[in-house]
Amino acid sequence: MTVLIIGGSGLLGTELVRRAASSDGPPAATYHSRPGDPARAAWHHLDLRAPLRLERLLDTVAPTALINATSGGADWAVTAEGGIRLALAAAERGIRLVHVSSDAVFSGAGRTHYDESCLPDPLTPYGAAKAAAETAVRLISPGAAVARTSLIIGNGRSEHERLVHALADGTREGALFTDDVRCPVQVSDLAAALWEITRSDAAGVFHLAGPDALSRHRLGELIARRDGLDPARLPAARRRDTGLPDGIDVRLDCRATQRRLTTRLRGARAFLSAADPA
Repeated sequence: MTVLIIGGSGLLGTELVRRAASSDGPPAATYHSRPGDPARAAWHHLDLRAPLRLERLLDTVAPTALINATSGGADWAVTAEGGIRLALAAAERGIRLVHVSSDAVFSGAGRTHYDESCLPDPLTPYGAAKAAAETAVRLISPGAAVARTSLIIGNGRSEHERLVHALADGTREGALFTDDVRCPVQVSDLAAALWEITRSDAAGVFHLAGPDALSRHRLGELIARRDGLDPARLPAARRRDTGLPDGIDVRLDCRATQRRLTTRLRGARAFLSAADPA
């Protein structure tokens, strides 16, 4: 199997590259601004807004599987149109596609628990872009896998972990919300599950998140304790008092997915009890 990891230099992509290199040899991977470790992958520059570059890349690599782990944020041209472009190219060439989506496709309005059958109802531009991409993937490529995940925690490398350190150190203003609930997942667990899905022929929607539903503030406290910081230094606030969009309580129900996988996704209380190996 020749795997091409789109967004291989990001937090999740780096872990996917590491796992692929250790099991099947160096994969091919893309980057936008800076390539990763040259010993672990064959790196290719890619801008998902440029269709001809994507076509040339697929001609060069000739992958049998694509994992779209790119993080384009709320940039519609990257997150939505780029994801759709990948789905079209994969379908045309008969390439296995695993598309990583997000719990941001859900609003948290009227319910908190979302299983794999729930339809997107996003509140934010990022959520709308992710919803557009995953919907297109499912329509264009019925044999593809769409994997929704939640807050990704990565041994000090994730955005949330860096924020916790900055707030505890007093080098950044802000607060962690006590009413914004998600189901965090450890990046190595997530990568292992995605790799298992990629190597199978499983299709449809998968939910890949941890079983622990935690507020961002509670998650911050766990990170601070793991890293020897004082949790009392973390400012707290309520999202509902800020007027910011986004679902306040969005929990991915992963039970159906876990019955299909051998990879176990740990809760934050377990994987933050001690530092995981890098």
